[in-house]
Amino acid sequence: MSDRTPRWDPDQYLRFGDERARPFADLVARIDIAAPAVVVDLGCGPGTLTVGLCERWPTASVIGVDSSPDMVAAARPLANERVQFFEADLRTWRPGDAADVVVANATLQWVEGHDRLLGDLLDMLRPDGVLAFQVPGNFDAPSHRCIEETVLSDPWRDVVDASVLERPRSHAAAHYLEVLADLGCLVDAWETTYLHVLHGARPVLEWVRGTALRPVLAALDPSRHEEFCDALAARLAVVYPQRNGRTVLPFRRIFVVARRPAR
Repeated sequence: MSDRTPRWDPDQYLRFGDERARPFADLVARIDIAAPAVVVDLGCGPGTLTVGLCERWPTASVIGVDSSPDMVAAARPLANERVQFFEADLRTWRPGDAADVVVANATLQWVEGHDRLLGDLLDMLRPDGVLAFQVPGNFDAPSHRCIEETVLSDPWRDVVDASVLERPRSHAAAHYLEVLADLGCLVDAWETTYLHVLHGARPVLEWVRGTALRPVLAALDPSRHEEFCDALAARLAVVYPQRNGRTVLPFRRIFVVARRPAR
């Protein structure tokens, strides 16, 4: 068994770029600030969505932050006079100037105890600034159960440490609303289940390879990756059947837009 740290693969993540971008666009559309000066994207990934924030706010300076060196390396060629990218831990990184908008797209669930971090994220903002984030709400979905069942089945239970099944977590929309309202924010919180229509061979496998499957593959010798993926794909095909060339992947997401109180 390998002890390698799971790494992000920007190319694999972007295989479903349109589907992964949809929640980001829906989140940003609900941010009611006309002309922010500084916008921060926490967990910016490969930077493609971060750059789009310049189109949303043409006069803003945009900062992308990610803890993955691979993601930041992919993002940096997109940098320009208005967009900068930094490799940093969002738990400790702070902008040089207070931001008007802080966005975190499918990021906070990777940070243990992130609901206790929300006050610190608000402190990045100017008074009357906006913290907006979305997190997956699908950690009990069939895709995750299939990963767990495969890891715990023969022969994988003797090869992969079950600790790789420890999942990132998110909270209910109501929980985030209560935490942020108690901090004095005006909060808009909601959830949406997207029905992503995927095409190609084994599309749900390819989807989870970019996210949830990373820790499992990191724990395996690379020579056994495809063997494991074949076993997992057989389970996924049962719960996500392909019909007429398409596979439907329901994906629940939780959204929060919180305005910091003006002083």
